[in-house]
Amino acid sequence: MMEDIASHIMDIVMNSVTAGAKRIGIAVEKDPRTATLSLTVTDDGVGMDPETVRKVQDPFFSTKTGRKVGLGIPLLKGTAETTGGGFELTSAKGAGTTIRATFDCRHPDLPPLGNIRDTFLVLVVSHPDVDFDLRYSVDGRMLELDTKELKRELVDVPVNHPEVIGFLGKYLDEHL
Repeated sequence: MMEDIASHIMDIVMNSVTAGAKRIGIAVEKDPRTATLSLTVTDDGVGMDPETVRKVQDPFFSTKTGRKVGLGIPLLKGTAETTGGGFELTSAKGAGTTIRATFDCRHPDLPPLGNIRDTFLVLVVSHPDVDFDLRYSVDGRMLELDTKELKRELVDVPVNHPEVIGFLGKYLDEHL
């Protein structure tokens, strides 16, 4: 099991980047009425055929060359199911992938959220050519950040410029 939800986000998003995604959506939402935490990651990467979708949920399968195991997706699925939640993975060749995991917030085995702020910041800064749509709504804290819109405002200044990194850090601090 991974230490926290932020580690799962990092792992799944790195799969999306490896799959050639240029647009990645990440949503973390907690519904206080149902005590449910949901994590959704969508991408416009190369996608997977139905057989690969089935296989990537097996820890003894990996799409990465030279590796015989791939634990990220099976660990996320296992964590979601262990906590009384669910897991869905939908994908189509050429159309991208969506992964959705839900967790029962009342379950004692629910991992902590972890450092979502730094996870979002590292992903945006490390992958300036990827557009991220970040959404977070947990315990009254709300964030909606679309880096495509941010890049439009920045014109020729990259998102990994030191001043932009500072701005993003402060923005995330205020909203997370």
